[in-house]
Amino acid sequence: MKNLEALTIFARVAEMKSFTQAADSLGIQKGRASLVVRELEKVTGATLLHRTTRTVQLTEDGRAFYARARELLSEVEELQTMFAHDGIALRGRIRVDMPAVLAQSVVIPALPQLLEAHPELEIELSGSDRRVDLVHEGFDCVIRLGPIMDETLIARPLGKLRMINAASPGYLARVGVPQTIDDLRNQGHKMVHYQRSFGSKPEGWEYPADDGYKMLLLPGAMRVNSVPAYHEAGLAGLGLIQGGYATLAPFIERGALVEVLPDLRPEPLSASFVVAHRRNLSRRVRAFMQWTEDILKPYFDQSDS
Repeated sequence: MKNLEALTIFARVAEMKSFTQAADSLGIQKGRASLVVRELEKVTGATLLHRTTRTVQLTEDGRAFYARARELLSEVEELQTMFAHDGIALRGRIRVDMPAVLAQSVVIPALPQLLEAHPELEIELSGSDRRVDLVHEGFDCVIRLGPIMDETLIARPLGKLRMINAASPGYLARVGVPQTIDDLRNQGHKMVHYQRSFGSKPEGWEYPADDGYKMLLLPGAMRVNSVPAYHEAGLAGLGLIQGGYATLAPFIERGALVEVLPDLRPEPLSASFVVAHRRNLSRRVRAFMQWTEDILKPYFDQSDS
């Protein structure tokens, strides 16, 4: 039990990058946390943490040790709940990463109901558009949109998220409401261009054609490299945008955006739950994944629902 306590304290310090915050979250003294980690470094014979007056960072050895510690702690927690049935409340922490707009528009508004049913459950939710490192950053699972390029990861398909075309009412009043692809050219429409990195060629306007999808290169007055900025540009009337229905629905419901060309929607975007290992998935992580899948189902493309 002493070794488990040391691993728990070390993991919490590594995750919170602070001895003070880690100690507070565990209900122990800061000095106790510092002493335990120093003893752990003596036992392992390695410096696990870089300490400064402002923050605490994992060393290279520390990152490798942390990844294994997380696995061991997950196994212990799973062992402790192996006889628990579905009616028993979930407890413990879940660290998850997902696209920021998906977290903001769908997941966070639904969390109160989940946490009310499981008051001892703690969610650490990272909302970002970058590709986090599941192992080194200690994530239990992540939601990723699009293809999974890393073959070392385990992906569980969630479905195809419906994509739509949209624009602000003000923009449509100025330029016109397009009814066909030709209208995009003839009415002089512009689009907001989303690019992960500036300098690359804009992809253009995606639309279904023949047995697949094509791109129409439309002019644009603005290029952005973040999804929230992309949405804000559309809301500001700077051009047409294409995005996930799950994230644009709140704007459409209150009239800030209007869907256009509903019969010419972009290709649905694949969504996946991704974990580092198929094993060591605790009951609470499996339950959270199922809960998230359920709240996302209304936004899946009809052919996959």
